[in-house]
Amino acid sequence: MSEVSDLMDRLRAAILLPMDTTHHHWLRVELHLHTCASMDSLVQPQKLLDHCTRIGIDRVAITDHNSIDGALAAKALAPDRVIVGEEVETTQGELLGYFMREWVPGGLEPMETIERLRAQGAVISVSHPFEQTRGAKWTYDQLLAITPHVDAIETFNARCFTNQPNDEAAAFAREHSLQGTVGSDAHSLFEVGRAILHMPNFEDAAGFLAALPSAHPHTRLSPAYVHLFSRYAY
Repeated sequence: MSEVSDLMDRLRAAILLPMDTTHHHWLRVELHLHTCASMDSLVQPQKLLDHCTRIGIDRVAITDHNSIDGALAAKALAPDRVIVGEEVETTQGELLGYFMREWVPGGLEPMETIERLRAQGAVISVSHPFEQTRGAKWTYDQLLAITPHVDAIETFNARCFTNQPNDEAAAFAREHSLQGTVGSDAHSLFEVGRAILHMPNFEDAAGFLAALPSAHPHTRLSPAYVHLFSRYAY
């Protein structure tokens, strides 16, 4: 069975991103996923890292709900691969922090959350900004209010049931000259890599922001049944 699993992982890696001889030094970057530090995921950090190796993910931002514990555990195992992140639930919607050094608690007003992220030099994106089927939801006016204070918004989230919220996010980013991030929002190993950026190499937050405008997204929606993985984790 392990041979079959390895073969499937290699096939997924080939589908994930075909060989690009023009940008062969670029990185495959996954910017939104969860570990068992999120209450709706059972993924262990070591298993996640092993899986990323098998399917060819070069950098991974671990963004657990209101926690950096899983990201710090993974960072200790693979410091060159892991970006410490967090998906922070504010009183309005959710924000993604990258290159974090300190935990930011959930439940704060958006601007206080942004200020705490900025104080530690984090990159800030907005999670699934137009998705209306999850708990915390942004309104259009709320998004407009924080737009000058964030670096990007998530223009594709693989856990959306349809592409409509992603299309709306991409249109909003274009209209307001925001960079776009994408992510699988994986809560299981099966989902990892369904939305990645292929982008120039970077080492830190400044390098990431400099590389982001050149990034190429490679995205696929996850099947709706992946939401059952989160329910099972509860």
